[in-house]
Amino acid sequence: MKKFFEFDQLGTNYRTESMAGLTTFLAMAYILFVNPTMLATEGTGMDRDAVFVATALSAAIGTLIMGLLAKYPIALAPGMGLNAFFTYTVVLGYGIPWETALAGVLVSGIIFIILTLTGIRQMVINAIPASLKMAVGAGIGLFIAFIGFQNVDIIVADPEGTVVALGDLTAGPTLLAIFGVFVTIILIAIGFKGGVFYGMVITAIVGMIFQLVPVPTEIVSPVPSVAPTFGAAFAHLGEVFTLQMLVVILTFLFVDFFDTAGTLVAVANKAGLLKDNKLPKAGKALFSDSAATVVGATLGTSTTTSYVESATGVGAGGRSGFASVVTAGLFILALFFSPLLGVVTASVTAPALIIVGVLMASSLKEIPWDQFEIAVPAFLTVIIMPLSFSIATGIAVGFIFYPITMLAKGRFKEIHPIMWFLFVIFVLFLAFLQ
Repeated sequence: MKKFFEFDQLGTNYRTESMAGLTTFLAMAYILFVNPTMLATEGTGMDRDAVFVATALSAAIGTLIMGLLAKYPIALAPGMGLNAFFTYTVVLGYGIPWETALAGVLVSGIIFIILTLTGIRQMVINAIPASLKMAVGAGIGLFIAFIGFQNVDIIVADPEGTVVALGDLTAGPTLLAIFGVFVTIILIAIGFKGGVFYGMVITAIVGMIFQLVPVPTEIVSPVPSVAPTFGAAFAHLGEVFTLQMLVVILTFLFVDFFDTAGTLVAVANKAGLLKDNKLPKAGKALFSDSAATVVGATLGTSTTTSYVESATGVGAGGRSGFASVVTAGLFILALFFSPLLGVVTASVTAPALIIVGVLMASSLKEIPWDQFEIAVPAFLTVIIMPLSFSIATGIAVGFIFYPITMLAKGRFKEIHPIMWFLFVIFVLFLAFLQ
C-alpha cells in the first residue's frame, strides 16, 4: 500500500494522509445536505432522499477513482454552481424535466471523457480566454450567493419599485440565516478547517433551540433508496437533441472543464506536485473527474467535479491518493445519516451558499480590468448571471461580446475559431430560446 501510493517519495505516512482525508471531508461535507436541498427544490420533482444517496455515492466513487487512478489527494462531489444551474435555470427556468436535465449531464460527462482520451481538451482549454474562465467562476459565485439571500428573504421581490429589495430582517428564519453567515465568516476568518460545514451545524443547533428548525427523531438510519433517480438519465437520452439542450450541455461541459482544470492546478501546486509548471498525470486526473460526472448522472445528481476544498487536506499534509481513499470512505459512512436532512432548512443552507459565493468571486482579481476589450465581456458575464437568474445566459452574453470587442480593438488574430463557433451558437440561443 505504501509503495502503491508512493509514501516514501512524497514524504508522507498513513497518519498524515488519514488526517488529510478527514480534513478534506469536513471541509466539503456541507454538499451532502446542500445538494439534495437544492436539486429537490419545490417544483423540480426530484426525490430528496434519492439525491442525498446519489450525492454521497458519486462523491465516494469519484474521489476513489481519483485516489486510485491519478493518486492525487483531491476529492470530488456534485459541484456548487452547476447544481444551481441544473435546478434554477434548466429545470425551473426552461421547464425541462429533471430526467432530461440528468441526460444532459450524462452527455457532458461522456464528451468530457472523449476530449480527455483524445487530447482535444488542451485545444479547448486554450480556445477560451482566461478572462472569461475567471468571469464564469465569479459570476456563478454571485449567482449562488443571490440564491442564498433570496431563499431566506434577505432579498425579496419588489416589482413595483426597484425589482428587488431588502426583506424583513426581523423574521425568525431570516435572523437565523444572518446569524449563520456571521458564524461561518468568523470560523473561516480564523482559519477553522471545515468552516462552512461547522457553520451549518452551529446554525442548525441554534435553530433547534429557538424552534426554527425541526429536531430530528433519529440520527442514523438505513440507507434510503436511490431508485427514484437511478438510471433516469439513460432513459431520456433521446430528448437531448435540441438547440436548447445543446446550450445546456455546453454549459455543463464548460463549467466543469475549467473548474476542474483550475482546481487540479491550484491543489497540486499547494501540494508541491507540479513539475516544470505542469501537472503530471493530468490526463488521469481529468478522466477521473469526467468519469465521476457519468457516475453521478447515472445515480441521479448534477455534475460531479473536483473540489478546491481539497486544499484544506493538502494543508493538513495530504500528498497522496490515500487521502482521497479516506475521504471516499467517509462519504460512504455518511450514507447512514440521512435523517439529518430534515434539519437542513433554507436558513441552514443559505449561509453556505453565500460564503461559497464569496470564495468563488475571488477569481475576479485575475481579470485584467484595465483592458476594456476584455473587461466588457468579463463584466457582462459576471453581472448577467444573477440579474437574469441564469448561468447559461451570462455565459452566452459574455461569449458573444468577446469576439466583438476584440475585433473592434484590432486583436482579430487572438480570437480562436472555436470562439466564433460559440458566438453563433449563443446568438441563436438568445434569439430563439430565451
